[in-house]
Amino acid sequence: MKRILIFLSVIAMNTFSQGQKYTTDTIETDEGKLTIYLLGHGTLMFNFKGLNIHIDPVRDFADYTVLPKADIILITHHHPDHLDKTALSLIEKPETKYIVTPTVFNEIKKGFIMNNGEKRTVDGIQVEAVPAYNVTKDRDKFHPRGRDNGYALTFGNKRVYIAGDTENTPEMEALKNISIAFLPMNQPYTMTPDQVADVARKFTPEILYPYHYGNTDVSILKELLKNQPDIEVRIRDMK
Repeated sequence: MKRILIFLSVIAMNTFSQGQKYTTDTIETDEGKLTIYLLGHGTLMFNFKGLNIHIDPVRDFADYTVLPKADIILITHHHPDHLDKTALSLIEKPETKYIVTPTVFNEIKKGFIMNNGEKRTVDGIQVEAVPAYNVTKDRDKFHPRGRDNGYALTFGNKRVYIAGDTENTPEMEALKNISIAFLPMNQPYTMTPDQVADVARKFTPEILYPYHYGNTDVSILKELLKNQPDIEVRIRDMK
């Protein structure tokens, strides 16, 4: 039987210096609050126990001259809408830790390399590298198997999955105990709403954020999952 989790969700607008505002959600964990900054496209930031964790920082989606410096940066793959070297330079500090794929390491020459399936603990946060790739015929040219990562991060008793650019892979279907999932939804590069709904029914995250969705009609996903009461679909501005 699926475990019952209690979430405190707060939709807010967090303001940093110079008036820049970003939508945030706050989740209660057994080790304190996890604040999620929904910056845009595949770009996210988390704050947990004083740590600022940046995911795929890209200047097109956030102003990195005002965002907090990074304690941890995770990069899913090397495409320019996920890897922005100037953004990295703006939030990097001497002690910043990078989690990267081998291809990203070749680009930036720094960080802990994580291959598909590997696990590592960084500043008390458990990180699992989940394979991210295309499964539809003729689409593996976008994201071939074995190259890119999604990441499952553990914050206290909550496990958060950031899928990166991927389709509904067997490895995603097999995920367990995912509290929050960020799943991409723009073809031909990632998933259709039907693919997202299908894989969500299999690993049943408590909260599902479609992200990296471009011009996809995200309301379709809500309709597809309307009879799945154990999955809360949260729509935020993440084009």
